[in-house]
Amino acid sequence: MNLDKAHNMTMLCDFYELTMANGYFRSGQKERVTYFDLFFRDVPDGGGFAICAGLQQVIDYIRNLHFSEEDIDYLRGRNLFTEDFLDYLRTFRFTGDMWAIPEGTPIFPREPVITVRAPAIQAQLIETFLLLTVNHQSLIATKANRITRAAEGRTVLEFGSRRAQGIDAAVVGARSAYIGGCKGTACTLSDQVYGVPAGGTMAHSWVQMFDTQYDAFRTYCELYPNNATLLVDTYNTLKSGVPDAIRAFNDVLKPLGITTCGIRLDSGDIAWLSREARRMLDEAGWTGCKISASNSLDEYIIRDLSRQGARIDMYGVGERLITSSSSPYFGGVYKLVAVENPDGSITPKIKVSENVDKITVPHFKKVYRLYNRESGKAEADYICLRDESLDGVSELELFDPFATWKRNTYRDFVAKELMEPVFVNGELVAQERPLKEIQGYCQRQVDSLWDEVKRFDNPHHYYVDLSQKLWDIQNALLQRSGRPRPQ
Repeated sequence: MNLDKAHNMTMLCDFYELTMANGYFRSGQKERVTYFDLFFRDVPDGGGFAICAGLQQVIDYIRNLHFSEEDIDYLRGRNLFTEDFLDYLRTFRFTGDMWAIPEGTPIFPREPVITVRAPAIQAQLIETFLLLTVNHQSLIATKANRITRAAEGRTVLEFGSRRAQGIDAAVVGARSAYIGGCKGTACTLSDQVYGVPAGGTMAHSWVQMFDTQYDAFRTYCELYPNNATLLVDTYNTLKSGVPDAIRAFNDVLKPLGITTCGIRLDSGDIAWLSREARRMLDEAGWTGCKISASNSLDEYIIRDLSRQGARIDMYGVGERLITSSSSPYFGGVYKLVAVENPDGSITPKIKVSENVDKITVPHFKKVYRLYNRESGKAEADYICLRDESLDGVSELELFDPFATWKRNTYRDFVAKELMEPVFVNGELVAQERPLKEIQGYCQRQVDSLWDEVKRFDNPHHYYVDLSQKLWDIQNALLQRSGRPRPQ
């Protein structure tokens, strides 16, 4: 099921994509083949890496790319577009090629995450949707991965729907959080659409609806004996909440032989309350009762709770995950890197800037990840021209493209090409991967990173280097532009 199947997302673009498309059409460049890279410049929260997400939604969008008569009528009403251009839009489809790094892969600044080879109008028009999709989902997957790593194996659930910035942010946000490592969501629609396991028990209003807290707990245990997690902080957590929960467990669950149950803490000093609640539950014989916690959590609070000896088995994380509130945007960009000539040769293109970070890496490229053969750990990423290969290469010298005197020679490595074909001549060639499979892949790939790269604060800089041929091309273009490479 596709959340957007009832809507035509083709018009979800910046208006200048359409004015440029009209311009390409009228200037005879509509079939000029171009190459665009989608990449990002900075890791959110100052982290060591990000998590790629959103490719499946990009695929759904590309497959449905078309202009309806309603769209064409709207454009006609703007009095900017010629009739022959509007007629061209009636049969508009994506006929190009696309390569992408798989969802769930750790990614690093400046390396292409998606590369598009397509006629200029097609490649240009899809920019906005690709960016908003990959930017948002990669942002949430990255934040979720930070939070789940802070939980150190304890379950993390995504609880942020009601604080998300819109419907799509809630639904695909839960999907992204699952890729990043969350075990489930409170968002029912995300389960129905994407298969993210949804769950939940009660709110404070349930407790308040009954004459007594015990009546609320007892009734819930009777209705859901195999899923009884009770919210114990509506009134007083330790004086009445936990005691009433124990009483309800004793009266309802124990006669049924059920020993699995839970309580949830949603306010107060969670570290201290969880320790006291754990003591009370254990003394009452409910050693299998799980304690979950929510209330404005993030990776730093979860890490501190663990350091303070909190007895938490599961975390529900809401607004600080679904909005990535500490770093609320992902700086992905989409830039022209080459054009194809009539004879099939490729002319590289570069964007130069006073801001070094905004200088682009030109040409049609691919990315390798180098793994240490003995440890299996990722050592560096290597960007090279599409016609370069590391097959059979046993020794490789890498250098920092901004400080070329920083060099390292790798010998005992395994090189894996990261980007995979997604569309060829407009036809989908990639197979859809189950979400659970993407989550597992993400976990394995994150495990392949050194712990120093995974630090929350001041992580080790993971090198993304250029091949000598690619560096030479970039440097020549910079020299030609009159802006020498910064040293």
